[in-house]
Amino acid sequence: MSYTTKPTGDPSTTDYRVFFEKDGKQISPFHDIPLHASKDSHVFNVVIEIPKDTNAKLEISTKEKFNPIKQDVKNGKLRFVADLPGHKGYPWNYGAFPQTWENPTHKEPDTDAFGDNDPLDVCEIGSEKAAVGQVKQVKVLGTLALIDEGETDWKIITIDVHDPLAQKINTLEDLEREKPGYVKAMHDWFRDYKIPDGKPPNKFAFNGEAKNKDLALKVIEENHKFWQELTSGKIPSKGTKGNGDKYEISLDRAL
Repeated sequence: MSYTTKPTGDPSTTDYRVFFEKDGKQISPFHDIPLHASKDSHVFNVVIEIPKDTNAKLEISTKEKFNPIKQDVKNGKLRFVADLPGHKGYPWNYGAFPQTWENPTHKEPDTDAFGDNDPLDVCEIGSEKAAVGQVKQVKVLGTLALIDEGETDWKIITIDVHDPLAQKINTLEDLEREKPGYVKAMHDWFRDYKIPDGKPPNKFAFNGEAKNKDLALKVIEENHKFWQELTSGKIPSKGTKGNGDKYEISLDRAL
């Protein structure tokens, strides 16, 4: 499937948005792009929000109609991720699995924390620098179980199926063989990336150990089910999180 991005506004302002279209019709990257590119082969679509080696904290806006990508704002200012030693911005293409939702009313047993109310986060480790809003097809290698400010925030580790190394990398063990130290560097980056903003290091479940593909696939399917329950009305699109905060999701979609 082919999707078109339609940027609006000045990227240096809070008005900047990246909308999505398919066949000339506006769609939601959250709800309309299918999770599975090939279910039998475990190939998934991922919407890239942040190209590798860039700093702007871009994300799918779950509250806005048709869920465009926008830049996160903190205290009235556009949010940028600091450069950590050895890295420029995000060291990988960073995005989200469409049609997934980390349910904020569900306490995940593995993390003992409620979901963060966003689509599942994805790290795509391929060599190509993606574009904002690009839809890539990826295979899953494993996951880190981040606990971000008290909320479950899985980081699914993937590689573009068209990457030159894709045929050699199918597991975290393969990744370590081809790129020694990569998984530890990813763990350390997510642990430390908020420290320059004056926040403490992030925490992880499993003592920070990256878990294998089997768990990652289970997490994806569980959060796809939560999205199905959200969009069917079984879980309300507006309510109270398990931690007492309020949440609201826009369900506007084309398909």
